[in-house]
Amino acid sequence: MNQQALSAFIWSVADLLRGDYKPADYGKVILPFTVLRRLDCVLAPTKDDVLAEFEKRKKAGLNPEPFLKRKAKQSFFNTSPMDLKKLLGDAAHVGPNLLSYVQGFSAEVRDIFEKFEFANQVERLSKAKLLYQVAEKFAGVDLHPDRVSNSQMGLVFEELIRKFAEASNETAGDHFTPRDVIRLMVDLLFIEDDDALSKPGIVRTIYDPTAGTGGMLSVAEEHLKSGAKDVQLTMFGQELNPESYAICKADMLIKGQDVSNIVFGNTLSEDGHHGRTFDYMLANPPFGVEWKKVEKAVREEYEQQGFAGRFGPGLPRVSDGSLLFLLHMLSKMRPDVEGGCRFAIVLNGSPLFTGGAGSGESEIRRYLLENDLVEAIVALPTDMFFNTGIATYVWIVTNRKAAFRQGLLQLIDASGFGQKIRKLLGEKRKELSDEGIAEITRLFGRFEAAEIATLFDAGGKEVSRIVVHHGEKTPEAPEGGKRKVAPLSRILPNTAFGYRTIVVERPLTDEQGRCVMFDKGKNKGKPQPDVSLRDTENVPLTEDVQSYFDREVKPYAIGAWIDSTKTKIGYEIPFNRQFYTFDPPRSLAAIDEDLKQVTESIKLLIAGLAA
Repeated sequence: MNQQALSAFIWSVADLLRGDYKPADYGKVILPFTVLRRLDCVLAPTKDDVLAEFEKRKKAGLNPEPFLKRKAKQSFFNTSPMDLKKLLGDAAHVGPNLLSYVQGFSAEVRDIFEKFEFANQVERLSKAKLLYQVAEKFAGVDLHPDRVSNSQMGLVFEELIRKFAEASNETAGDHFTPRDVIRLMVDLLFIEDDDALSKPGIVRTIYDPTAGTGGMLSVAEEHLKSGAKDVQLTMFGQELNPESYAICKADMLIKGQDVSNIVFGNTLSEDGHHGRTFDYMLANPPFGVEWKKVEKAVREEYEQQGFAGRFGPGLPRVSDGSLLFLLHMLSKMRPDVEGGCRFAIVLNGSPLFTGGAGSGESEIRRYLLENDLVEAIVALPTDMFFNTGIATYVWIVTNRKAAFRQGLLQLIDASGFGQKIRKLLGEKRKELSDEGIAEITRLFGRFEAAEIATLFDAGGKEVSRIVVHHGEKTPEAPEGGKRKVAPLSRILPNTAFGYRTIVVERPLTDEQGRCVMFDKGKNKGKPQPDVSLRDTENVPLTEDVQSYFDREVKPYAIGAWIDSTKTKIGYEIPFNRQFYTFDPPRSLAAIDEDLKQVTESIKLLIAGLAA
């Protein structure tokens, strides 16, 4: 069965549950049974050898665990004589036998089923007299890795979660990221290291602080194993949702990863990998979700530890915690003297510009840009995610910029690269093709300005979109048609995004229009400011403040001055402004000609009616 057919087969278990379970609860049964059957199939070929080894080591009074893992050829095992098919031979005792079978697994696997609250579901299914039928259904499908690869199995889990989310009006995006977005992030992450990663015996670590079902980690591993790369990738993650955590942990078990590296809990309030740093990181934190639940812990760390903790640069407003995850990842970067780190994180538009000079968001951007940590920001097409259609951006952050990138930030507008998908998946209406991912990655890797030329035929219909790299000739418009050229990749100095917010004061006057002066203190003899006329101006860091004031303010505000004690430095990244292209309006002659034609056609219609 292919992935879609397998997902449909497993989903058909919902037909058995209908009536006894609400649609929102189908996943509580189907997901743990799918994991159980997968583990059941993985251990089946070595089952007899493991049981014999267990008896042998038990009689010898030895700890059997290391021996059993060796016999199972996995990092987990099961010492129960049962398996899912054998359970069906004793229909009267399926429930107790099933729980006994699960207890026979090694501790890492038992933790997975505890997170699923599997025992509660077994009891509920038994009461509804559905347990045997459900077990029988799953026993009938072969989920051994020889039949269903790890990659396919990951897609099956994601498809099932998406179906459950739709059935319960939840958001599938809380659990996983679309694979096309992950592939782009992974390609951007590794493109500059492909040569280094091709050398034999390379060992690297990768971390996802919002791991979900482990999709990002899995795609990263697939990428590194492609092209005959001999890379050992050790995966780390943390996840808050119990079901997603359980699926991720099961996937890592089968891959042979150390599952103690996958931690359960809230990343922001409970750092599950305290003191660790990593070579690579990937993340898709929740968009626009408030962090009030963890505010106490986060503020305590910020106030007590400062830059020794994770949130030294500043705290964003409580209504959106996505920048907290970015700060968390900054603290997890392997130091540049040890080889450095690069990470990719998906954020919405808010972190680019929300917050004025001195705000938490601005201070975080200031820290990133003044320390030259951001390599590139890529605008994705809208409607790319299952739970939102908003504009999103991939940030590439590193502490080991190549010399030619230092002091510069690359912006890539890939918002036009989305292709419509045939079947809508929640809010997801578009996807990135393999060609689109390759082109975006190429733009990043070449680190140069580029344009996109859109060509239209004489009727105004788009006929082609062509990427024009630096030094290439822009194609001409078709005969009778037109051409629109827009920037696609821009490279700007970090200072281009900084500004000073200056406070402009104007004098307070009395009823006769005379300035009111301070009559004592350090300001004695100076004019008092009129608070009602106070104003602010944002002056680019690249421009002299006094020159700006003399040109833009002084001619229009007589007697005004700058209160330099209130000047603040801010940073924002107005992405859309950098890619705005003026589309001139049609000429009056063309509009007149159209109106003339419409008027003539109306006259003909009226004449026809009169006749």
